[in-house]
Amino acid sequence: MRLFFLIYTLASTAMAGILITAVLAARMDGWEPIVIAAAIGAVAALPAAWISANKIRNL
Repeated sequence: MRLFFLIYTLASTAMAGILITAVLAARMDGWEPIVIAAAIGAVAALPAAWISANKIRNL
C-alpha cells in the first residue's frame, strides 16, 4: 500500500500539471478550468498508480 501512495503522489502531480498546462495553453479564462483539470488529473492518476504498483510488486 505504501508503494501505491508513493506512485500516486508522483503520478497525480504529473498528470494534474500536464492538464493544467494544456488548459493554460488553450487560453481558457477563470479558475474553474484549472481546478477541473487538476481534479481530472488526480482522478486519472488513481488507476495508473494502482496498475504500476501491482506490476512493480509482481516483479
